[in-house]
Amino acid sequence: MTPNPSSDTWVLLRGLTREAGHWGGFVAQLQARLPNARVVCVDLPGSGAHHRGASPWRIAPMVESVRQDLTARGLAPPYRLLALSLGGMVALDWATRRPDEVAGAVLVNTSLAGLSPLHHRLRPAAWPALAGWAVGALHREATILRLTSAGPDDHADALSQWAAIRAARPVSTGNAWRQLIAAARYRAPLQKPRVPLLLLAGAADSLVDTRCSLALARRWAVPLVMHPSAGHDLPLDDGPWVAEQVAAWRANAMPPTT
Repeated sequence: MTPNPSSDTWVLLRGLTREAGHWGGFVAQLQARLPNARVVCVDLPGSGAHHRGASPWRIAPMVESVRQDLTARGLAPPYRLLALSLGGMVALDWATRRPDEVAGAVLVNTSLAGLSPLHHRLRPAAWPALAGWAVGALHREATILRLTSAGPDDHADALSQWAAIRAARPVSTGNAWRQLIAAARYRAPLQKPRVPLLLLAGAADSLVDTRCSLALARRWAVPLVMHPSAGHDLPLDDGPWVAEQVAAWRANAMPPTT
């Protein structure tokens, strides 16, 4: 049966200290490739619309927060998830514990304890930069851009937007650490979730070693598509490529929503 994308709700989940605003122009790029789908961005606890609240120390409560957010919007499952880094852990936990609510998930540059060592999950070269959290918005966001993009000089507009986001909805140092610890603690589920999965990774990721995605692909025999030159923030470095991969996989590999 040919998939019916008009029945899709795609939920976009960002990574550590990031929020809906950090998707930038990618939302429109994905919507253009999935014109009949509903594309929604949901913030994790402690970030974005929830930046005044406390981020939990574990991934499972983050899942519950996202579920409650979607329910409050009147959006019913099943959902299709597109999730980056920490968001990928939230997506995996959700798909593992509530597979009836998740019709499929695309995981971008994510990593899991139990499959990859810490120095692969967060490259040591990034540790000093992440430790200096309490600095000016522009300097901090410039550091994040250098860590997450393979071509930071190409994204001057994104840098100014990110600095404005941080000034308007700052993520506290405490919430940043809680999110980091929750990510570090989250281990790979014993069994592959009973939902279709696609892995995307950037070969030039300077934050998370691509061997993390390779390890997950091998463990669960999940398809992995590697971008030859993009960094950790794949939707920033090449949003049209990500949207194309998602649309192609949706058309060819996923059952229709019922």
